[in-house]
Amino acid sequence: HVQLVESGGGSVQAGGSLTLSCVVSGSTTSLNCMGWFRQPTGKEHEGVASIVLFHGATNYADFVKGRFTISRDNAKNTVYLQMNSLKPEDTAMYYCAARSTFGLWYRDSEYNYWGQGTQVTVS
Repeated sequence: HVQLVESGGGSVQAGGSLTLSCVVSGSTTSLNCMGWFRQPTGKEHEGVASIVLFHGATNYADFVKGRFTISRDNAKNTVYLQMNSLKPEDTAMYYCAARSTFGLWYRDSEYNYWGQGTQVTVS
């Protein structure tokens, strides 16, 4: 079993920055990919970014390219999402997710484990 705990959300003004963290515990050796998703109020999950844990390859949604950076520290079992130049439309609940299979990085149904979410509000 795998547990994910996100932190780092909050309220910022447009143009500001936040860094989200996701600490992974449990059977982490089975995992090969981590992702960040977000869910604006009343909307569905949308993929933000993903990272392959072994070699660090990343993917980003077009709407965050150049502004957000996903990274991982395997020694700390932690994945980060550095968010710069935040916009009001980035307001959402952000979720960390993990999976043990390979597939489409932005497809939430392919992720086995999810955190509880952390709220990001940009005004």
